[in-house]
Amino acid sequence: MVDEADDYLSRHFQISGADLHKKVEDLSVQATPPGSPNLNLYQAMLSTVIRMAQADRNRWDAKIMLQTLREMEQAFSTLEQFKRRRKVTVFGSARTPVSHPAYSLARELGETLAQHNLMVITGAGGGIMAAAHEGAGLENSLGFNIALPFEQGANATVQGSNNLLSFHFFFLRKLFFVKEADGLVLCPGGFGTLDEALEILTLIQTGKSPLVPVVLLDQPGGTFWTSALAFIREQLQDNGYISPSDMHLLRLVYSAEDAAEEIAQFYSNFHSSRWHDQRFVIRLNYALNEHALQRLNREFNDLCTHGHFQQQGYCEAEQDEPELCHLTRLMFAFTGRSHGRLRELIDLLNQPQNWVQHV
Repeated sequence: MVDEADDYLSRHFQISGADLHKKVEDLSVQATPPGSPNLNLYQAMLSTVIRMAQADRNRWDAKIMLQTLREMEQAFSTLEQFKRRRKVTVFGSARTPVSHPAYSLARELGETLAQHNLMVITGAGGGIMAAAHEGAGLENSLGFNIALPFEQGANATVQGSNNLLSFHFFFLRKLFFVKEADGLVLCPGGFGTLDEALEILTLIQTGKSPLVPVVLLDQPGGTFWTSALAFIREQLQDNGYISPSDMHLLRLVYSAEDAAEEIAQFYSNFHSSRWHDQRFVIRLNYALNEHALQRLNREFNDLCTHGHFQQQGYCEAEQDEPELCHLTRLMFAFTGRSHGRLRELIDLLNQPQNWVQHV
């Protein structure tokens, strides 16, 4: 859709004869805590709603916008209390019976993730979702339910609790599945599971979502994911539709402990990442030794548009997250491509022999 001209809203304000712009400013200032860096964002949100009201679009469009804003605000509010806890989103079939080995494996997965102090997010339904929540327990569970006419009542672990969010729109639910996830575990499932798997990989591959560990979990001897991976290699990789390095975005395991260990290992030194001042910043729990830095510049220079990898402490310009000021920063001019290669780099950062205190 073509963006409206910048003066679109101002023109309507002038035509209406009311200084709506001034009223938006006044209202947002009254509603927002003093000194908030988000003031201009709230003003833009209010202006967007006013622009839609002036256009007086059809009722269905207005309802979609209202429902979207309400669900997002409710989700942000509910999830604020869990903000500092790492979370793992678990996908899998809602139709998996209790007697199936995959159900027992998912229940063990939930229990193991909780032992690693990781919260378990699922769609709050039955099958794999119910099993993972059973294992994790309510204190370590979050459920993102979807309103459907069949098959999707909330499971017993999260039903009626403050750890349950209900969504009307799939796209919003999917947004929070990814936004809140520090890792993802995909168990065997149907169309929905495959949809989530491919969308997550697409978001990570294109840099639209932060790089997190993506784990494929199957029962010992299971062929669900090996068959899927064979198709991906033969039809996607071999035909050049994806890069060979994209396969590094996935890990296949056959036990709950291996799945949890894969996620824990990912965060052994890597903490988080962000873009800052046109450079990609990786926050580290432990500084890298000189040998590791030399290896990065030698083996991963293809990830840089120019220059080389630099290590430094807290930057005063990063004042929005002061609680992370103690972390070391690895900075470079990232190409924004080859996220599979970026995963390889993170694997190197997580090797203890590359940390200063292990020299």
